[in-house]
Amino acid sequence: MDKIYSHPVSLRDNSTHYCAGCGHGTAHRIIAEIVDELGIREKVIGLAPVGCAVIAYEYWNFDCSEAAHGRALAVATAIKRVRPENIVFTYQGDGDLAAIGTNETIHAANRGENLTVIFINNAVYGMTGGQMAPTTLAGQKTATTPAGRDVLSHGFPLKISEMLALLPAVKYIERVSFHSPQEIIKAKQAIKTAFLNQINNIGFSLVEILSPCPTYWGMSPQKSLEWIKEVMAKEFPLGRIK
Repeated sequence: MDKIYSHPVSLRDNSTHYCAGCGHGTAHRIIAEIVDELGIREKVIGLAPVGCAVIAYEYWNFDCSEAAHGRALAVATAIKRVRPENIVFTYQGDGDLAAIGTNETIHAANRGENLTVIFINNAVYGMTGGQMAPTTLAGQKTATTPAGRDVLSHGFPLKISEMLALLPAVKYIERVSFHSPQEIIKAKQAIKTAFLNQINNIGFSLVEILSPCPTYWGMSPQKSLEWIKEVMAKEFPLGRIK
């Protein structure tokens, strides 16, 4: 019988600290699979964010570093320039990448840094209270923003992928989702493409992932997947943007 499943070498056998139904565990798994499949475990360096995934390095069995909140792409740029032979990627949530880190994100993309960016968009600040994520949908109420987004006061959700796609030095941007097994397969292929772009010195690549946060959305895990498909993906359309 052919073996169809195995534990990735690049994924540590640790118990998860994430809430039930959270998308971070799925993202960690497929990134580890890709690192193994590409044979880059001894060359890859991951940048963990400030946020729910701040201890991503507890799950990945390869070199990782941390950065101050929002500064992952600044640190990644430094590492890649000093060690261009390494494969460097950032793993960032919407607050880290598109709120406090907006400046670093835009300028790293504008410079065309040869980096891979994994952008987890769950439309909520999962770790800090009282803050509205830049991707929180109009009218959406969460545990950290119980009053919901009022576009007259707070503006519209920030479509960071579409914004970055306008920059000439950006080479690849795709938005994917975790709302079904079929979409997870597509997400893995997009992330692999972003890593291959860096390996082939093509330039700045970003994959945005619509990821569930059942606890802070106040939904069951199943309902959160349905909400991504029926509501969130209409605000943030899936597919290759650039």
